Parts: sequence; structure tokens; C-alpha cells
Amino acid sequence: MEVLFSRCCGLDVHQAEVVACALFDDGKRRPKKVVRSFPTMRHGLEQLRDWLASLAITHVTMEGTGVYWRPVYAALEGRVDITLVNARHVKAVPGRKTDVKDAEWLATLLRHGLLRKSFVPEKEIRAIRDLCRYRRMLVQSQTTEKNRILKLLEIIGIKLASVASDVFGVSGMLMLRAIAANSCTKEQIASLARSRLRSKVPELRLALDVLVEEHHRVMLSDQLARLDRTAEEVARYDELLDKQVAPYEESLALLSTIDGIRRIAAIEIFAEVGPDVASFPSAAHFASWAGTCPGQRQSGGKSFSARRRKGNPYLQSILVEAALAATRKKATYLTDKYRRLKSRRGSMRALFAIAHKLACAVHRVLQTHEPYRDLGAGYLDLRNKRSTAKALAKRLKSLGYDQHNVATLFAPLAPTLGLRPEISAG
Repeated sequence: MEVLFSRCCGLDVHQAEVVACALFDDGKRRPKKVVRSFPTMRHGLEQLRDWLASLAITHVTMEGTGVYWRPVYAALEGRVDITLVNARHVKAVPGRKTDVKDAEWLATLLRHGLLRKSFVPEKEIRAIRDLCRYRRMLVQSQTTEKNRILKLLEIIGIKLASVASDVFGVSGMLMLRAIAANSCTKEQIASLARSRLRSKVPELRLALDVLVEEHHRVMLSDQLARLDRTAEEVARYDELLDKQVAPYEESLALLSTIDGIRRIAAIEIFAEVGPDVASFPSAAHFASWAGTCPGQRQSGGKSFSARRRKGNPYLQSILVEAALAATRKKATYLTDKYRRLKSRRGSMRALFAIAHKLACAVHRVLQTHEPYRDLGAGYLDLRNKRSTAKALAKRLKSLGYDQHNVATLFAPLAPTLGLRPEISAG
């Protein structure tokens, strides 16, 4: 095979050690191989960097497993061309498995140009990504804590969730704090209701009519305190993110024009992708990387059922949440598409299909720097008016209309829809 890189190195990265195997031409038929191990502490990574420079290594590759690769990547970034690869794409021939063999195999694949780079955004975008992912984890823990509180209320016998639509709204939180403090009667707690919930004060008195034991009050107090601390942390990270994304407001504004994507979702998507989608040749490539494309498995001219690829789990979950929000918007193309797919394929498949549409829209607005434009709820019907009219005529017949009535209904619309008389007559 043709040699593309004459001086390259493969790194097998572990928690405490990096095994490096350098391959370079020295005028002989086979490349010269040099193997060394380095600790993963800062001084060890600096030694690795100096050692690569002494050998005039230009290209380095390593597997992107776990988070162990990140300090190594940061130490070598800007010094050599780094190829971070998916571990599933570089499995060696079975047998004789050692760290040295793994490093040599990576170097050999890189030497002949058989590796495909994984997408790694710029350093500034990686900082935003770290903040967004941690904030997302805080929000998830916040949801978990709310579920614990709801479970505790059911154990106690407080049926607040049966009366109030949002237990953690303004009224609900006032009541929960009063229950935990044991400073009010049930009538006083029910009177803490605000706004529209005040009309349900009698029902609230019944829902709160229960004896709360002391250990339940302690548990509820601790859970509310954790919920408050988490909310404060989320607010702090929101402020940090606003400062970090200030130079990229144009990209965020473009992402926010897409149905279902608000500002915080736009920030999270931007953190995973960055302002430049040049690494993805098309929207299909980007959707595949995001993990929203359907699986493809074909052999002998036949297509078989296949699971979709895992993709980027963070971006995938954001797109699915945004898809759910987009399907609740009235009179849009995405809502109409979701309802059609849901009737044939089920709600989950339809939701992932809308997430795929959103992934393509994200790529398009970032590539063209133009805002998202909705196709409209009637777009799918207008693509083929004749087929739509025939389907509607067939539907009318199934509801009991005879052919004469169907022809009468469609006759005035025939010139507008461009139908022949026989089609308008069914």
C-alpha cells in the first residue's frame, strides 16, 4: 500500500500511561520503529511532546476512548497533526493483544491513510461544550430531585400533584416549604395558593389533610435544600455561558429561528457543533454524526432492518427534546410531518424522524448563514395535488358518499387543482 505519511506515531492511551510507537522511513524497505512509554502526568506529556519533536514526527493518532485522550490531545494540539479515531473503526486482527501492538497498529493505519478523523471542535468551543454538558447534568439531577419529592409526597399521602398542575410552581413551592417547616395549619397552607390555583382552595385543603411525621419533614426539608442549591448552580452556569457565547450571537440567532429550538437549546447545539460545519460535507453526514439517521443494512440487493447508529448522545438528546417541542407548534411543516409519520410508524419513530429534520436544518442554517424558513402545514399536500385529491375522494367514499356526490364536491376544485374530469369524479 502507498505510504502517505513518512513520519507518524500511534498512541495507546491509558489512565496512568501512554504507549507510543513511532514509525518513520530511514532509507530501508521497512520503516524504523521506536517504542516508548510515558506517564500521563504533565511532565510525562511534556516529555512525549519533546520526544515526538526530536523524531520529527508530523502526524499522531490515538483512540477517542473515555476521557483519557483529552489531556494528551491538549498537550500535543498545535504541535503535530492529530487524528482522533473511533475505537470501533480500528480493531486489529485478533490475537497477540498488547499495548505496544495496539500503538503499532494505529501507527500503521495512519501511515497508509486508512484512518478517518473524528470531529473535535476548537479549544474555545470545547470550553463551552464542557460548561453545557455539566449544566445539562445539573438539570437532570434537578429533575431527579423533583421526582424524589413527588414520591415522598405520595408516601406521606399528600395529594398536591392531583390538584395543582405544577407542584414546583410558585404556589406549590410555598406550600412545600410550609409543610417542611411545620409552621402552618392545612388551612393556612392551602391559602398560600396564588393566581388560578386559588379557585381550588377547597380541594387543596382535602389534599393536604394528612398527618406528616417528623422524619418525613426532615427528608422534605433536605430535598428542597438540594433543589434550591441545584437551581442556584444552574443559574450560575447560565451566566457563565452567556459570557462565553457572546462572540457567537449571530450563530445562536440563526439556530433559534428553527422550530422547537430556543436559546438554551441553541447554545447546547452550538457547543456540540461550533460555528463552522465544514467538517461535514452535507446535512446527511451531519445527521449521521448526530445519530438521527435510520440504520442501513443492505446485502445482495436486499435491505434488512438495522438499528440507527449511536452518534453524539448529547446532541441527539437535545434534538429529540427540540423535536418534541416542534411537534406541539400549530400549523407547521414539522407538525404535519410528525402526525403523518405517527399514524404509520408510531410516535417514537416519528419523533426521531423530526429530530433528523432538525439536524438537517441545523446544518443548513450554519452553512448558508440564512434563517430557517418553515415550508408550511400544507406543503406535503401541495407537492402532488392530484394524488392528494384522489386520496381525499377515496376517503369520502369510505365515509358513505357515492360517486355522484364526490364528483359534485370536487367539480368546482378541478380547475384549481389541475384535475381531469374523470379524476375529479373518482
